[in-house]
Amino acid sequence: MRRVAVVALMVLLAVTACRRGDQPANTPAGSKRLRFAVIPKSLDIPVFNYAKVGAERKAKELGDVDILWNAPTNPDQLKQKEVLESYITQRVDGIAISSLNGDFLTDTIDRAIAAGVPVVTWDSDAPKSKRVAFYGVDDLASGRIMGEQAIGLLNGKGKVAIITSVGATNLQRRLDGVKDALAKAPGIEVVEVFDIKEDSVRCAEIMATGTRRYPDLAAWLSVGGWPVFTRNATASVDPSKTKVISFDTIQPALDLLREGKVTVLLGQKYFGWGSETVQLLYDIKHGKNPPSPIVDSGVDVVTKDNVDAYAATWKKMESGS
Repeated sequence: MRRVAVVALMVLLAVTACRRGDQPANTPAGSKRLRFAVIPKSLDIPVFNYAKVGAERKAKELGDVDILWNAPTNPDQLKQKEVLESYITQRVDGIAISSLNGDFLTDTIDRAIAAGVPVVTWDSDAPKSKRVAFYGVDDLASGRIMGEQAIGLLNGKGKVAIITSVGATNLQRRLDGVKDALAKAPGIEVVEVFDIKEDSVRCAEIMATGTRRYPDLAAWLSVGGWPVFTRNATASVDPSKTKVISFDTIQPALDLLREGKVTVLLGQKYFGWGSETVQLLYDIKHGKNPPSPIVDSGVDVVTKDNVDAYAATWKKMESGS
């Protein structure tokens, strides 16, 4: 009997050692691995790739976190809701989501909270929900900055067209900020607001249509990065006559700025969308709630005067140095 007990003990120790060996070397001893779902608006919007990098870097740094990254292939609020619901069913340890339509997701986010799954939002908020916190730019303030940039470039007069995507809370607030700023310059007329429906492929068509419709257009203002996600979106615009001011600074945006096809870019904290929200969820799971439900990341204003310095900083962020 004693020999049998010794063999059983050796087997138990071997199994335990194998289990310990399955965990990464930097996993804190005795800790439970946490699964955080990070959900962008869609998988085909390039800025969100940097959020994924940021989330995975932070998870590696923390050591006991796994990132589950999923979203609709194309912007689809119903499918995004289904992704969110699937993670609630899986009882993940936390969810960070960029809301295609905050109002549409409010009930589902509240259901996650009721089920004990903390939710934070990033990039695009769901402010009517019970989400614990939001990380991103102050969209109203950044919209005002965009409007003020237009006023300065146009000396307070001229026709402008705006590109947005109806439904997203963050884009609506940016649009409100733009209009608020432009209202202080009566010489500027907003001739049309175009709904791109989060489809960057349509941007070239929209800008070509608007350019034909308003041949004396002084500026395009885009509250999302669609004009700079591809090189051809601004092909129909004559930069000597019409300025382009757009959100987002991922390539080819900086090259378009250097080439004079875009005049001003407003950059966001793309890596932070992932890293900061993972840290927020990690803190929440360890009993530390954020000091404020709104974590303002700030916005970067990039012009030809500071584009090289910005690019150098971006390169360091990409390399993780």
